[in-house]
Amino acid sequence: MKILTAAQMQRIDRLTAEHYGVPSLTLMENAGRGVVDFLMHRFAPLNEHRITVVCGRGNNGGDGLVVARLLREQGLELRIILLADPQSVKGDAAINLQRLTAQGAPEVADQSETWQRVLPTLTGTTLLVDAILGTGLSRPVDGFLLEIIRDLNHKLPAARVVAVDLPSGMSADSGEMLGEYVRVDGSVTFTAPKLAHVFPPACEHVGEWVVHEIGTPPEALAEDPELWLNLTCREDLAWMAAPREPDAHKGNFGHVLLLAGSIGKTGAAALAANAALRAGAGLVTVATARSALPIIASLGMEFMTEPLPETDSGAISLRALDYGRLDKLIEGKSVLAIGPGIGGAPETGELVRTVVDRYDLPIVLDADGLNAFAGCMDSFHTAGRTRVLTPHPGEMARLAGLSTKEIQADRLRIAREFAASRQAYLVLKGNRTLTAAPNGEIWVNPTGNPGMATGGTGDVLTGLTAGLLAAFQSHPVTQVVAGAVYLHGLAGDLAACEKGQNAMIAGDLLQMIHKAFATLAANAPQP
Repeated sequence: MKILTAAQMQRIDRLTAEHYGVPSLTLMENAGRGVVDFLMHRFAPLNEHRITVVCGRGNNGGDGLVVARLLREQGLELRIILLADPQSVKGDAAINLQRLTAQGAPEVADQSETWQRVLPTLTGTTLLVDAILGTGLSRPVDGFLLEIIRDLNHKLPAARVVAVDLPSGMSADSGEMLGEYVRVDGSVTFTAPKLAHVFPPACEHVGEWVVHEIGTPPEALAEDPELWLNLTCREDLAWMAAPREPDAHKGNFGHVLLLAGSIGKTGAAALAANAALRAGAGLVTVATARSALPIIASLGMEFMTEPLPETDSGAISLRALDYGRLDKLIEGKSVLAIGPGIGGAPETGELVRTVVDRYDLPIVLDADGLNAFAGCMDSFHTAGRTRVLTPHPGEMARLAGLSTKEIQADRLRIAREFAASRQAYLVLKGNRTLTAAPNGEIWVNPTGNPGMATGGTGDVLTGLTAGLLAAFQSHPVTQVVAGAVYLHGLAGDLAACEKGQNAMIAGDLLQMIHKAFATLAANAPQP
């Protein structure tokens, strides 16, 4: 699902009218119907509510005027407040004002004095529709409209509030809060979510939100190269849970090799290996430091292990490359994952850099596999090969030569530019993890919760990503990686429901991967 800015939404609406022949007046009518459908579904029966629709003078107010007219046509009694001189309402909104006025004119409160006379009569409102301001806001609300917002928030205590498109006072183009805004219980947006619906902290204040189609053809969104920001949705991932062919065998689903683990960090390797198996990989092998192997092997029955020469500290040694040892291990493997528990020994870092440069198969990098490139990104070359980097903000800061604060302040731009310039797939972890592709596309992940802020969950993601890349080798890499991030967060959400966020550990995610797959399968086409 695309995520749009206000300017992109305006352009898509204009394209829909001019190129696809859907009049803008029809778009406004459909928007109003979408809000009414939401009200009827969430707050039935509507005839038990005292409804007030508050409209501004722009297109958002026009949507609200359609809502008011449609509710009247259902025989409902409601209050309709227009916060503008009727003569100042233009375009499609003016046409809908005329249509509404044919049934009875709205009450006009276009300045503080008239609003303060109307406000006491609204105190019994139990359902309020906020159609004051739309998606074009770029600065904090002040003056008369700020007075309105404050009064709606503080003087109508019994009202449930639904916003048309976005709560008035919010900017569509940012997760940041501009200033005061209407407190809402739900929002109905159109065609696609806006950035404020998706990114915190704004997304935490839009209530339950839905997207209503108003007549824009899907191809208008899909064919626009400027629409590079997407929201990963469960409906996009039915392919991940599709039944396998009856004659399928383990060779069809790839072989994952993990360079992982060291003395003291054996659990990370086992978590990643088990996650790769749970993701559907046909075979998984962990290649690790010789003295760490017995412990790792004891943590899983289904994956294989291979011993490698080790450093004095018990990490994988650069000598793993001697005599073609690693070359032979790589033969026949579908995906290589490097990093979980591998340690930060300088010799191991040199090994990581050499391996990433030498081998052509898809490689997933995490943890100290990423740190091996801190300050050494000039040695990172993809040469058209699949490379997936999965940093948390601190690791990303080291890769990009920035501070963690700088990364967090500009995640979208930095992730997009990094992936494009390095021609790699980047998974920037955090609240709303981003999957950035070399072509400039970004997928935003809506799943996951703070209970996943515990050691080992990143290792599970590494394994899931590698396992899915092996199992779905013919599928677009961007979709597989974004799907892995979604599945990982969904497993975390299921674990939180069962264990609670405070008690969650990374192993709980492993136990929920099958349930996460089943949740996706519930939305898949039935045979």
